[in-house]
Amino acid sequence: MSTIARRTFLGTGLLAAGGAFLAPRLTFAAAAGDSRLIVVLMRGALDGLAAVPPHGDHDYAGLRAELAIAPPGGANGALPLDALFGLHPKLDFLHESYGAGELTVFHALATAYRERSHFDGQDVLENGSARAHALQSGWLNRALAAQPRERRGPGRELGVALGQNVPLVMRGPAAVASWSPSRLAALDEDTLQRLADLYAADPLLSQRLADALAADAIATAGSSASDGEGADGMLARDRGAARYGEVIHAAAAFLARDDGPRVAVFDTIGWDTHANEGGAQGQLGARLAALDAGLRTLKAQLGPAWGRTAIVMLTEFGRTAATNGTRGTDHGTATAAFLLGGAVRGGRVVADWPGLSSRALYQQRDLAPTLDARALLKGVLHEHLGIPERELDSSVFPESAAVRPLRDLFRA
Repeated sequence: MSTIARRTFLGTGLLAAGGAFLAPRLTFAAAAGDSRLIVVLMRGALDGLAAVPPHGDHDYAGLRAELAIAPPGGANGALPLDALFGLHPKLDFLHESYGAGELTVFHALATAYRERSHFDGQDVLENGSARAHALQSGWLNRALAAQPRERRGPGRELGVALGQNVPLVMRGPAAVASWSPSRLAALDEDTLQRLADLYAADPLLSQRLADALAADAIATAGSSASDGEGADGMLARDRGAARYGEVIHAAAAFLARDDGPRVAVFDTIGWDTHANEGGAQGQLGARLAALDAGLRTLKAQLGPAWGRTAIVMLTEFGRTAATNGTRGTDHGTATAAFLLGGAVRGGRVVADWPGLSSRALYQQRDLAPTLDARALLKGVLHEHLGIPERELDSSVFPESAAVRPLRDLFRA
């Protein structure tokens, strides 16, 4: 057996489940041609009015009170995008990417969901329909299954998941394998050799073991215990930062390979800022800084593959326009989303801005939705991955023919 990065796989269920190597935070899948797609689910309801503050809206500062992000040019001011919008001051890498034409920002965007349950909102975001629990599969998995056969990547499985469970967005008819970062100590070479010998007579278990070790070797190639400096070191300030940094490294390691997967999904948590949200500084700012640093690391580690990569960042719903009594924000409706990557025709904000006046707010409390998230996702899947529009309207996002895909999202 060749030397590999020895991350323990015993705790993943590989042995007990007879080869089911599953994990929750990240999913990969082979996709069309040479394009790479990463979908980031920001669980907890990102405050889009903080991440992308509409500093040019004259109602913004009054609604936000102490949480308002100052206009560009002031102390801790927003990073400028255009006359109306800016980015939170902790999003340095995203701002650089906007200037380089590699980031498009979307605002006043929402799914079809109009209630305020995280559980149901995330289900709608992932299942791709207009109703919670209407489907038991996810839009991204169905999109992979709908790919023209000639555009599918090689191999018997379309994807690989990193985490303890495959998220709903990637469950469905398309085959998905998985790899999990371990919480246990590494196994030595002698133990690995003994396991290989033990499984040698069982074709299924021996193949599963070989697949698991090969995936581990890819995901951990080039990593070390001292990788906590630089961008990944910044992530250590946030809860779960070490594992988040490991996921970022694994994502880049898999997608950078010419013979590797082409689509990834991972989620970030902690965006539910009911209390002590903070403005330019504070809880939300720290989480945005961690995300921004992780994305910078991802670009660096993807190398030449970055030029063929698109990253979509979405959340289940937004937060209230006004602050609450605990210096935070409650569950809302419309929010912001991002499309980042070397393949993106960026440097733009896409928004039919409804305004923040009392008459313009949805139910007198939320940013009103004017852009359907499915329009963004349809545009990405069609232009970047080549999914036929008829499949997008029927199987990928059922009963959605009235939602037309956004166009010209990518470089020619």
